[in-house]
Amino acid sequence: MSRQSTMVAALIALALSAGGAQAMAQTGKQQAVLGGGCFWCLEAVFQRLKGVDLVESGYAGGDGPADYKAVCTGETGHAEVVRVTYDPTVIGFGDLLNVFFATHDPTTLNRQGADVGTQYRSVVFCRDAAQRAEAEAKVAELTREGIFPKPIVTELAGDAAFHVAEDYHQDYYDNNRAAGYCQVVINPKLKKLRERFADKLKD
Repeated sequence: MSRQSTMVAALIALALSAGGAQAMAQTGKQQAVLGGGCFWCLEAVFQRLKGVDLVESGYAGGDGPADYKAVCTGETGHAEVVRVTYDPTVIGFGDLLNVFFATHDPTTLNRQGADVGTQYRSVVFCRDAAQRAEAEAKVAELTREGIFPKPIVTELAGDAAFHVAEDYHQDYYDNNRAAGYCQVVINPKLKKLRERFADKLKD
């Protein structure tokens, strides 16, 4: 992680250890946990949004060990996700959902491109009733407007334990921009982000 991200992560961890979600609320920050294929892609996208303080790659929604090797078997039930810590006075959960649905394919079950398996499923881990209601409304809106040619299969799940992924997964795009995956898979997503959400991007 960058120095700034590390400092923010430390402050968030301190808040949580001091009193859980209530303490997080007292910081004025909120969190969203989203899965849409490889977490390297989502991390790179959400890191570039104004109002986003921290994006952590990790695993959620499964049982047993939550490490990369185990999750990649597709047998633990975990999904690769990002936990986005954001300032709701700058960017809302609805804005995050707009970016989320625009930068991955929510119509392919357990798959994003060449990444195949339940660990790559499209999923929103709703942290409370308000997030679930907003996510349900967004899916209904996209369906009603016929934005996608096939039905949306994004899972709207309840809150789940989040397991931070290994260090080498954090800031993956920024640390490996020349890698083939970053060039072929992530760069087109960032291009779409710049084209569709220019007003939401950090300077």
